[in-house]
Amino acid sequence: MSDAASPISVTSALAARRSVRAFQDKAVDPALLRDIFRKAQRAPSGGNLQPWQGVLVTGDKWAEVQQAVTGRIAMGKAGHEPEYDIYPPAITDPWESRRFGVGEGLYASLNIPREDRSGRLKQFMENYRGFGAPVMLFVHCSRIMGPPQWSDMGMWLQSLMLLLTEAGLATCPQECWAMYGKTIRDTLGLDDGQILFTGLAIGYADMDAPVNNWPVPRADIDDILEWQGF
Repeated sequence: MSDAASPISVTSALAARRSVRAFQDKAVDPALLRDIFRKAQRAPSGGNLQPWQGVLVTGDKWAEVQQAVTGRIAMGKAGHEPEYDIYPPAITDPWESRRFGVGEGLYASLNIPREDRSGRLKQFMENYRGFGAPVMLFVHCSRIMGPPQWSDMGMWLQSLMLLLTEAGLATCPQECWAMYGKTIRDTLGLDDGQILFTGLAIGYADMDAPVNNWPVPRADIDDILEWQGF
């Protein structure tokens, strides 16, 4: 993943995209971002509703969001204000094993063993710094929107991530911010008619960081796909 923007195929962009958890201390050109977001408006949506809305933050505003959420985190569980269940409450296998496995792989890449609780907590808190990303996108939508429109938001996000990859940028989608939805909405000036969906960290990847180089497994297509009538 290079800093220089150069056209690549969709296949290459999809293969190169990963959730980056260490970013360079390097600003992102707002004109480049505007161009990418304009292109992403071609993402599909049912009935052309285009339900996605976003707030891009950097600099002092981004620091203000981090500070506000850090205050809520310090309250422990009492500070939680989840917008929705990020994972199903009664999650079972194979999904629970996939979730557990990817977490273990991440900590292994950082040489943080399971018994090192303070090390794991420190790394977990990096989520709420956006892993050092200079730009954070907060995605939200009207509360009247239902599951089909949330699917549309996912397609828009995927379109964004592939376009950002094409431009030499890196991303990390972060639903963890939804744990503190009200604080973020208040800080960004969003009313209660909006629901916070996710954050998307944006910047240039630090590809020397081990956390950005471990292999992330994917299920085999025969585990997720049936072929009928072929």
